[in-house]
Amino acid sequence: MNANRWTPSDLPDLTGRTALVTGANSGIGLQTVVELARRGAHVLLACRDAVRGDEALGQVRVQVPGAKADLFELDLADLSSVRQCAAHVLATYPVVDILVNNAGVMAPRRRRVSADGHELQIATNHLGHFAFTGELMPALGAARVVTVSSNAHRMGRIDFDDLDSERSYRPWAAYGQSKLANLLFAMQLQRLVDEAGLSLVSVAAHPGYAATELMRNGPLGKGLLGAVVDRVSRLVAQPAERGSWPSLYAAAMPDVVGAEYFGPDAWGGWRGHPARTSAAQPAYDADLAAALWQRSQEITGVHYDFGAARARLDER
Repeated sequence: MNANRWTPSDLPDLTGRTALVTGANSGIGLQTVVELARRGAHVLLACRDAVRGDEALGQVRVQVPGAKADLFELDLADLSSVRQCAAHVLATYPVVDILVNNAGVMAPRRRRVSADGHELQIATNHLGHFAFTGELMPALGAARVVTVSSNAHRMGRIDFDDLDSERSYRPWAAYGQSKLANLLFAMQLQRLVDEAGLSLVSVAAHPGYAATELMRNGPLGKGLLGAVVDRVSRLVAQPAERGSWPSLYAAAMPDVVGAEYFGPDAWGGWRGHPARTSAAQPAYDADLAAALWQRSQEITGVHYDFGAARARLDER
């Protein structure tokens, strides 16, 4: 295999593995689920909208006849939904081998808040995934955890004094903050599991420039300008299928190690085949990551139980 020309056909056999993907009803998430199922994984689709989730489940079963697939309702912007979904998963699946934190909201024009009163992007993209991963920790002791970030993390800054953008809301600044938070989370999770002696591998990925609903539903996705952006996206951006490739590589390839970051290898990281890449320097700031972790614990009330993860591993 030419490492620079990787495609999902190079994925290993995943028979017997359980893989959970958030935001699996469309775009990159759905493509990730389809390819994991194609390689034999039992896929769990975690979707906010039950109707669209059921439609996605049907697509998986059409594209991968005989696929083992189940649907879970998950609204990452509602911590009660996060807790309920995680409890349901844990009651049904004692082990989750792959978790792809994929769901996201991108730059809505006006500031919106979550069910818990937080700015929607930091709530969905970061806090919801932080809480969901923590609630699932007993099943993740030896898992591969992939958190999907974006090139937009490079314009992000963690503003602890205004994490919810109450003083000033700028759509892309808030989005960049949430995507930098994704990377800080992925790196800090690896530090903590290393300290705890777990074999969990935490990595991050980004899709480059992919033509998905997230792009079309962003602040440029309406009206005449939105139509122009959509047309340009179809000509320039890679399809959602290719946007999923870095996530798939990160989720299943045997050469992946903790704290790595994967994205497209061409056009400055905007498209191409998956490859190892580097994030902006703040993403590797251990003090910043620890501070964000502490704040995230305080906001969500979720404290990671690495001991429970280790105990479940010992029971296998």
